[in-house]
Amino acid sequence: MKRIASLLASLLIVIPFVTVNGARAISFPYKDTLYSEAAVLISMDTNEIISEKNADLTQCPGSLVNIMTAVVVLENCKDLKKDITLDPEIYEHVYAELDQPEDLPTVDLKDGDILKVDDLIYCMMLTSSVEAAETLAYHVGGLIKAEDKTASGSNTEVFVAKMNAKAEQLGLSSTKFTNAHGMYDPKQYTTARDMAKLTQYALTVPLFREIATTTKYTPVVPNVERHPHHDEWVWTHSNIMTDETDEANFYMGSKGIKTAKLEAAGRNIITLASKNGYNYLVILMKAPFKDEEGNQVYCHIEDAKHMLDWAFEHFSKQILLASTAEMGERPVKLADNDGKNYVIARPKDSVEVLWCDEVDPNLVNKDKIVWNKDSFQAPIKQGDSLGEVTLIYSGEELAKVELVAVSDVERSKTKYNFEVAKRFHKSPWFRTAIKISVALTVIYIILCIYSLVLFKSSKKPLKPIYAVPKMDKKKKKAPKNSKKQ
Repeated sequence: MKRIASLLASLLIVIPFVTVNGARAISFPYKDTLYSEAAVLISMDTNEIISEKNADLTQCPGSLVNIMTAVVVLENCKDLKKDITLDPEIYEHVYAELDQPEDLPTVDLKDGDILKVDDLIYCMMLTSSVEAAETLAYHVGGLIKAEDKTASGSNTEVFVAKMNAKAEQLGLSSTKFTNAHGMYDPKQYTTARDMAKLTQYALTVPLFREIATTTKYTPVVPNVERHPHHDEWVWTHSNIMTDETDEANFYMGSKGIKTAKLEAAGRNIITLASKNGYNYLVILMKAPFKDEEGNQVYCHIEDAKHMLDWAFEHFSKQILLASTAEMGERPVKLADNDGKNYVIARPKDSVEVLWCDEVDPNLVNKDKIVWNKDSFQAPIKQGDSLGEVTLIYSGEELAKVELVAVSDVERSKTKYNFEVAKRFHKSPWFRTAIKISVALTVIYIILCIYSLVLFKSSKKPLKPIYAVPKMDKKKKKAPKNSKKQ
């Protein structure tokens, strides 16, 4: 049932992406100061970036990597209820590789704990647990190797290769993964734009949204030997914007999704927020870890709250071009509309976009119109295509909209017949008829001449050589009665 519910939630996320009348969203500059080095603000209702800062600047992802780890696990592990025993040999090498031990998150996990696969995903996404991430990578990497006989390397190496293959499939061209847990590695990098793409995709994967937006979670298996008070064994989401008890950082409507902190790379956060029917996803990377005095600061939280406030306060859906707007008229020939020899054009569909009220929508250029013809010929039916208008703002194309006829334009029979008669001598049919007539006339004349010749030939006297021979009149006739002597 959880999978079905998650799938339905994913569909609800995806459906609005394809219902914005073919218009592109505009990226508006955020005018206030951002402490984070890179930022992306996305409307989840239009699936478009509405504001960005250094979105393509290379960054260290930290434990934002766990988003891809979760995606690969969810897509390649069929049994999420399988028991997995935490084995220190799988993850303790990470401790030795850490340059900054304080980067390691503190999680209430013990060697030998038995957890379900989905327990481990919750643990990783909520707490950034290295132990959970490495255990998942080792287990699912083994499953991938068993199915793909061409896969080489250790289970974990095969898993990381799968992460990079998925990144390539999603078009994350500025991203490379070297581990599944997110601890610092100079060879592991990404950008805010790529993290935005990855998160948008992850939200369509069944169960991901449910897991990534859970605020508190208790593992299924009690493990009473190591955790005697099972009801107190709770993992809490690291995004303090979801903590109602934290008055300074709580943000109404915030949900998950992932945070990251590394001494060498600052603080990162990706979170969803909803209010008044609008939904946003914000990605912030490389906010300061400490202030000038060495105190820990949470500038990424401050940035997130300010950007979301700005979005909720200043953005709303606006119709930039109504389907009832008259966009011009074109001449119509052979019209029979009481002297109305033109047709009015209107947009086939309205253009509705998410717009910032700090920008005048009248600045959108609607004058770029391309007509199908210089003039049209009746009859024209309401809704017939007449041309296309392109909406442009600040040199960027927003949308292309087909222009159609507002009403019917009937054809005048008299004008039509007159036009046909007037143009008939110029028509290819007329030229063809003339050619055929000439050809038939020539043939007729030739036949007449031939017949005349034959007729005259039949009236000439025959030559003597061809006459019947006549009896010689001088030849004596034999006596009628002759007797034999």
